[in-house]
Amino acid sequence: MTTAPTQAESQGLLLQLFDPANRADPYRLCAQFRDLGPLRLPEANLVVFSSYRDCDAVLRHPSSSSNNMNSTVVKRQIEAGVLQRRPFPPGFLFLDPPDHTRLRKLVSKAFAPKVVNALQPEISTLVNGLLDRIAEKGGFDVVGDFAYPLPVAVICRLLGVPLDDEPQFSHASAVLAQALDPFSVIAGLSQERVNERMQAVMWLRGYFHGLIERRRSKPGDDLLSGLIAVEESGDQLTEEEIVSTCNLLLIAGHETTVNLIGNAILAMLRNPIHWRTLGADTGRAPAIVEETLRYDPPVQLVSRVAAADMTIGGGDVSVGDIMMLLLAAAQRDSAEFDRPDTFDPDRGTLRHLGFGHGAHYCLGAPLARLEAGVALSAVTARFPEARLVSEPQYKANVTLRGLSELTVSV
Repeated sequence: MTTAPTQAESQGLLLQLFDPANRADPYRLCAQFRDLGPLRLPEANLVVFSSYRDCDAVLRHPSSSSNNMNSTVVKRQIEAGVLQRRPFPPGFLFLDPPDHTRLRKLVSKAFAPKVVNALQPEISTLVNGLLDRIAEKGGFDVVGDFAYPLPVAVICRLLGVPLDDEPQFSHASAVLAQALDPFSVIAGLSQERVNERMQAVMWLRGYFHGLIERRRSKPGDDLLSGLIAVEESGDQLTEEEIVSTCNLLLIAGHETTVNLIGNAILAMLRNPIHWRTLGADTGRAPAIVEETLRYDPPVQLVSRVAAADMTIGGGDVSVGDIMMLLLAAAQRDSAEFDRPDTFDPDRGTLRHLGFGHGAHYCLGAPLARLEAGVALSAVTARFPEARLVSEPQYKANVTLRGLSELTVSV
């Protein structure tokens, strides 16, 4: 029988997970989490789940809240003056019904299958343009030359953000992507980091307020113009909610897809048979995408708050506790997947958690699948002899873990 780890041992393991030195291979640590079972840190009001069954159960549980204002930790930090109450509404990803339901319904129209599929010709044109430039160079950085420019162009097109403005908001987006990492739960958050995030929030919100003003006078066929029209019709949508929604879609709409495309390219080039077979058969793209979402997911962890006392994994979770779900560990759980540490697109139907489950299932999943499928099919067909030149370098992010650089010769 395994002895339950002490509070210090549990905290030490979490700090290892957050250490950038372990970003290249978090899966060794994921195995340790699974072996120990749920980690309970009562002093931090935190429970960490790492098995597939437990993570799936939390995502589906009706008392799992996505609003971190319900957490004991956040309430304590507000009382201590470390955090301030929200001066504006968050994105719907961080809300519970009925607000989540209302906002998601309004935005979901932009991600309907008909709308997404209509983007395929434009996505293909963008991909081919990127590949033409790569061919001229004879090699490429997977992120800077390919995985990053495509999703940014697509989300800018969808939102109605001028692509020329992309360099201005890319920094703010990166800062806010890091804000999804739960450092404050374990190690606290410096005032400098808090200030940096608040500056990024205020700049990005100011940017979208300005863009809304321009779209009011000159509407387009984009999502932002559509949301403005909804607001002006009085359909329960405020300008602040429009801005929060755009912030969310901008970050979630490109950071995760960049990671998905990059991680898939790395996995295939480490297993060249998959690179060659996809290049010869575009029909294999969905299997490559789904296996990447399981094997090396763009979103490595998510959190929920217990809105009531719960029982998960045979143990109790108290109301207000944060439940950290290590999706990267859950998706290599041998109790759920055969040969979980092997990249095998031919393993058949997958019940992965790469896009979540339940009410918060990823709204942009169809678009991410389309972008990744088109990109991966095209790059493998265009460059059948591609090979790795360097070891992958990673961003510091824990939650939205992904490559920062990977050099490939074509």
